[in-house]
Amino acid sequence: MPLHIIRNDITAMKVDAIVNAANESLLGGGGVDGAIHRAAGPELLKECRTLGGCKTGEAKITKAYRLPAKFVIHTVGPVWRGGGHGERDLLACAYRSSLELALANNCETVAFPLISSGAYGYPRDQAFKVAVDTIGDFLLAHEMTVSLVIFDRAACAIGEKLFADIASYIDDRYVAEHTDPEEVQYRRAMAFEAPAAASMEKFRPPAPCRAAAGSLAEALGQLDESFSQMLLRKIDERGMTDAQCYKRANIDRKLFSKIRSDIHYKPSKPTAMAFAVALELPLEEAREMLGKAGFAFSHASRFDIIVEYFIAHHNYNILEINEALFAFDQSLLGG
Repeated sequence: MPLHIIRNDITAMKVDAIVNAANESLLGGGGVDGAIHRAAGPELLKECRTLGGCKTGEAKITKAYRLPAKFVIHTVGPVWRGGGHGERDLLACAYRSSLELALANNCETVAFPLISSGAYGYPRDQAFKVAVDTIGDFLLAHEMTVSLVIFDRAACAIGEKLFADIASYIDDRYVAEHTDPEEVQYRRAMAFEAPAAASMEKFRPPAPCRAAAGSLAEALGQLDESFSQMLLRKIDERGMTDAQCYKRANIDRKLFSKIRSDIHYKPSKPTAMAFAVALELPLEEAREMLGKAGFAFSHASRFDIIVEYFIAHHNYNILEINEALFAFDQSLLGG
C-alpha cells in the first residue's frame, strides 16, 4: 500500500514506471498509447519494435526515454464485447501482469491509466472497479505505491443507490453555515502530518477510555495514551500484525514506522481516520482515536460525514470508502 486515485497527466508522473494501455502490436496508437509515445520520443517505438508484440492480458517493459519515469510497462487490455467473453478476467490479468513485471524490476512506484476504458469500449465504472480490486489485492501482499490516474470522476461510479444513501446521510447531518471554504477544507484534509495544535479549533475531547480488562489502573493509563500508544494497543487487541494494519489503512510502511517509533507522533486527519477504519473500530472508538490525534468528526465536513457513514454501516473496506470519497470530490483516506 497505498493506492492513490488521482487526476493527472500520466506522461508527467515522476514514478519508477508508468503503464501504457497499448495494442497488441506495441507500435503506438491513439489515446494514452499515443500520448506516451509522443512524450517518450522515437526511441520508445524503436525498442518496442524488438518486443514482438504483446498478447491481451500480458505485459512487457521498456525504458522510458524522455519521460520522467524510469520504465514504461506496456499491457494490452481486452476489447469490450458485452462482458460475456472473459473481459473482466483479461482486464484483471493486464493489471496483475503489469504489477508483477514492476515488482520484478524493483519498481516501488507505479502509475496506471484506466486500461481499456477508451477506444476499447470497456464501461468506465466497471473498468474502475476491476482496477481498484485487482491493484488492492496485489498491494495486500506487496510493498508498492500505485497511482490510478484518471481524467474525470465519472469513471468512479459507486452505484446509484449507494450514492443516494450517502447523499441523504450528508444532507441529514451537514451543517452548511459552519462549512469552511472548499480550499481551506482541502488544505486541512490533505495537510502533511502536523501537530495537533494546527486543528485544535475542531478538537473535541475523546470519550473516556474503557480498559479491555476493566481495571481502574488500565483505564487511568489509557486516559493519558498518545495516538501512537492507542494505535499499537488496538493492533495487539485485535491480534493483527503491523503490516496487516497499515496495509488495510492504505498507509505506507515508512509512515507507519514513524508513528510506531515516535510516541508523540501526530498524524493528519485522513491518516488517523484510515487507522480507525483498518482496525474496524465502532463509531465511538473511532471518535476516541481521532481525539487522540487532536481531531473530531465534524458535521461541517462532507469528508468526515462520508467516513462516518461507512463506519456507522460497518463497512470497513478502505478502497470502497475511497471510491465514495472520490465520487463526492473529497480527499482520500490513507496514503
